[in-house]
Amino acid sequence: MPTLKKPALLIAFALLSLMSFAQDGSNDVMRSNGKIYVVVAVVTVIMIGIFIYLLNLDRKISRIEKNK
Repeated sequence: MPTLKKPALLIAFALLSLMSFAQDGSNDVMRSNGKIYVVVAVVTVIMIGIFIYLLNLDRKISRIEKNK
């Protein structure tokens, strides 16, 4: 089974690199309208929220483990 992993990964990465070359950059609608900054802000807020949630969850789990 491990012998199949390397060729599969090689093919997957080759296809990913081909997909990145397919973008010509002429469709910068989000950047030209300024909406890309809204998308970046929303993603940043979501990531910060997830990070805070995970920190709180870790503290609660640590507190529960300490009490046992």
